[in-house]
Amino acid sequence: MCIHSTVTTHTLAVVWGALQPPTQSLSLKAGCDGESIGNCPFSQRLFMILWLKGVIFNVTTVDLKRYPKLGTQHPESNSAGDDVFAKFSAFIKNTKKGAHESHEKSLLRALRRLDDYLNSPLPDEVEADGAEEVAVSGRKFLDGDELTLADCNLLPKLHIIKIVAKRYRDFEFPSEMTGISRYLRNAYARDEFTNTCPADREIELAYSDVAKRMK
Repeated sequence: MCIHSTVTTHTLAVVWGALQPPTQSLSLKAGCDGESIGNCPFSQRLFMILWLKGVIFNVTTVDLKRYPKLGTQHPESNSAGDDVFAKFSAFIKNTKKGAHESHEKSLLRALRRLDDYLNSPLPDEVEADGAEEVAVSGRKFLDGDELTLADCNLLPKLHIIKIVAKRYRDFEFPSEMTGISRYLRNAYARDEFTNTCPADREIELAYSDVAKRMK
């Protein structure tokens, strides 16, 4: 996948001197012109090894100066929801009926903390609104209206929870958690997320041996 104006692909298909259709891709830092191979000894090492082994590959240079910045502006966004998946894992792996309610409550508390963060206005939302007080955030994602690395970390986990908890424990995100509902709705509207999600059936199969029947 190429990002316009940031990457350039050079075809290099070398197999013992013969030209062949490339099947692998190697991404390298771009030089000062934004296209040629830049200075990076670690990348060059890998480049040489692949060439010496006769691997068929494309070389893609990435212009880091123009590469989209995916970091967050608010540090809190990086840790929002960081305990949700751990609580879900304990919830879905539990096989004792007597402990089910306790694990469910623990998961709900973690989800509620995430929901509170998503509904709490960020500083720039308050500043943008001026004198009027912003009661509930209207942002699309964790750190604002654009996807960041924090979302790339959390969204796949939330998607798994959504699919697996419903399939094996008949658990759904509470409707009153409007922040999470808004967050997932906006995520499912983005190709970057939906087109990288595995099929629901694949997720269910991956957890079929983990989500044991409770006794």
